Amino acid sequence: MPLTCEDRAVITELIAMHGHLCDAGELDRLDEVFTTDVVYDVTDFGQEALRGVAACAEAGRALGELNPVGHHVTNIVLDEQADGRVRARSKGIGVNADGTTASVTYEDVVVRVDRGWRISHRTVRARRVPLGG
Repeated sequence: MPLTCEDRAVITELIAMHGHLCDAGELDRLDEVFTTDVVYDVTDFGQEALRGVAACAEAGRALGELNPVGHHVTNIVLDEQADGRVRARSKGIGVNADGTTASVTYEDVVVRVDRGWRISHRTVRARRVPLGG
């Protein structure tokens, strides 16, 4: 079934909601963004991939004051797959309490589940050098 304009809007909002929930400390609501068995790949930062929405929430709590004060997402591009999944790429900008910033690329797999669209796999890639390095 082809992606509708409504699907595209819902998926774009879903990707944006992650930052709102994290910045508000509403980590118990991450199931509104991710599947319960999500894989959240942060190996580019030297960490193990997180498995499950509860592990993502716990990692955020454990990071505590080191969390960014602002998660901003932009440049969302959606690519519908033949199997009904959607591959999404977006840019993330994190603003830290000391005013420093960092840039990442989010690579998401988005699936339709009984509660609507959810991210089932997210890879976070740090942007460290210009022009793709």
